[in-house]
Amino acid sequence: MHDTLTHTSGLHMNTLVSELLEFMARPAIGDDDFNALALKLFAHQFAHNRPFQKFCQGRGQTPRTVKSWRDIPAVPINGFKDLTLSCVPPETCARTFMTSGTTRGDVKGRHYHPTMAVYDASMLRNFAQHVMQGEAKLRMGILFPDEVLMPNSSLAHYLALALEHFGTPDSAYYLDDQGLRIDALCESLQYAQNSGTPFALLGASYSFVHLMDALQARGLRFTLPPGSRLLDTGGFKGQSREIPMDAFYEQLSATFGVSRAQCLNMYGMTELSTQFYDAGNRTVPSVKRGPHWIRSRLVDPLTGQDVPAGERGILAHTDLANFNSVVTILTEDVGLATEDGFVLLGRAEGAQAKGCSLAVDDFLKAAKA
Repeated sequence: MHDTLTHTSGLHMNTLVSELLEFMARPAIGDDDFNALALKLFAHQFAHNRPFQKFCQGRGQTPRTVKSWRDIPAVPINGFKDLTLSCVPPETCARTFMTSGTTRGDVKGRHYHPTMAVYDASMLRNFAQHVMQGEAKLRMGILFPDEVLMPNSSLAHYLALALEHFGTPDSAYYLDDQGLRIDALCESLQYAQNSGTPFALLGASYSFVHLMDALQARGLRFTLPPGSRLLDTGGFKGQSREIPMDAFYEQLSATFGVSRAQCLNMYGMTELSTQFYDAGNRTVPSVKRGPHWIRSRLVDPLTGQDVPAGERGILAHTDLANFNSVVTILTEDVGLATEDGFVLLGRAEGAQAKGCSLAVDDFLKAAKA
């Protein structure tokens, strides 16, 4: 694998990547600028991503007819499992991230990244703002395996970037192929508590459950110093016992002595190249917000149309950092719009779940035609 673009669309893609990086580096942008770049990416993907092109043509939505980012067809995330959604040959890509495969057994979705420049820039700028909050470096503990153990995990890469760019030299991983390194982590937590050195603990939500259970079994609690923070992501995925959201953050706060305002949650997925954050979990569900290169809609999964204001809908995200796959994805997550973001209300159920399933069927039928 190499980080060069060898496809005929390579030169055009390099230009798009440069434009995208410049766009992301700006402090903020207006609707017109977002729309223009979204449409440019849509035209590129329509030209070079064959299954996506067929899907769009089947819906009568082409670069000639689509004039707004809101009208770019949203590809259901399950499409990443059944089809190769890439503008360049997958074998030329620098990295391939795979989904955890929890919904359909061993079938994993694949997201191809020709270069990591865009994903990394998206992660670093966003993380600096929402997690570091003005701090240059923090001592970090990672509750997730590293990239050697999980080379196809977008979360492993995300956490490796966090450690490399924002962690102090004594930051460490506390989860490996042997499981949780509980003794070493307890030492680090004790050191943070005694020295007054802020500590950031980051990992999968289910890893925090295992850690809290292990600490409870030992009768241990900590009071981490001011400036400490916790970041969980990904939910429980059947990897640990399920805990209601309010109880989860209450237990986190009590176990580590960190206020719920500094118990942060990141919402992301393999099929996206950008993450959403909240400003802590004083109350749940918390409002999630993204940077200026991603926008979200709440839609009816069957029609793809926006739901009326104030109604629950399925989240569709237009992520400009998804330059090589598809710019707009349809999730299976139910959300409700707020003034400056959205709240997550769980996975689609009942009629909405059926709608998501039918949307996948429609996509596959058109894309494979």
